[in-house]
Amino acid sequence: MSSPGYRPTPAAASQLNLRGAVDLSSLRRPAPAQPPTPQAPGDPGAPAGGEAPGAPLRVDATETNFQDLVQLSAQIPVLFLLWSRYAAESPAVLDAAERVVNSYHGRLVLAAADVDAFPQLAQAFQVQAVPTAVAVVKGQPVPLFQGPADDEQIRSLVEELLKVAAANGVTGTIGDAPQEGEAGTAPLPPLHQAAVDAIEAGDYEAAKAAYKQALLEQPADADAKAGLAQVELMARLEKLTAPEAENLRTMAAEEPDNLDAQLMVADLDLSGGHIEDAFQRIISFIGRNFGPERETARVRLLELFEVVGTTDERVAKARQGLARVLF
Repeated sequence: MSSPGYRPTPAAASQLNLRGAVDLSSLRRPAPAQPPTPQAPGDPGAPAGGEAPGAPLRVDATETNFQDLVQLSAQIPVLFLLWSRYAAESPAVLDAAERVVNSYHGRLVLAAADVDAFPQLAQAFQVQAVPTAVAVVKGQPVPLFQGPADDEQIRSLVEELLKVAAANGVTGTIGDAPQEGEAGTAPLPPLHQAAVDAIEAGDYEAAKAAYKQALLEQPADADAKAGLAQVELMARLEKLTAPEAENLRTMAAEEPDNLDAQLMVADLDLSGGHIEDAFQRIISFIGRNFGPERETARVRLLELFEVVGTTDERVAKARQGLARVLF
């Protein structure tokens, strides 16, 4: 499974996407299991090195709780770190991953998978060497890296992973109960809660309707505006198959002025973590075209800005590029 001389570098963050080819349903639970409970700093048996009180450290992934963890990925990203005591890099990478995960206060969970004890986990992810990190979001594998990686490299990938997760409606937390002396989290406004409930049920049309109603009532509701943009992106990509996506990419390359193809490929780029590529694709189209199609492209670009977050530095840079081609 492991190779002492194996030193691949971590995968580029821009390669993150939800279109993995691994069928995670192939590994079935041998018996009913309770949902896995992440260990918190100070828990008996929890590994040392926790940074944030109350934050989850890790779950030890097994063949028994594997499907529970996959199901959990509908709420928060689950970062599987496949390791072996016989791979020299494994302990350092596992420690680094744990430190990084702790710092996000429950926005994702680390699932440590000992491939020596549970070889079927390696088979489920088609792992050829360890350590290997693969995230799961909404049941879909997202390859992160193989081989050694330090805190900075892992954090960079986690940042992109969380953006991909948010674009797909996976924004929950674990261990977010208020600490002693802290105020509880305020409940969502009714229409926002209705939208969240609809997203969790896979009813994107109902979620869009709820956010649109919220904006009718409060046009300055920034959260509703961002939520609507995210749901519309999810709805556009919901039924797109991998072959269809490849066909769209071919069409976009051959027909640079095909508005529909350019916008759909921009959606694919953004959902896969290629955020700057998505922005630049639409900006380039705007720079080449005029009339109604130009305005349609501009409006879509503004929607994608909302998905990423209007304070993101990549959005600020893209706004400058948009201004250059418009004026």
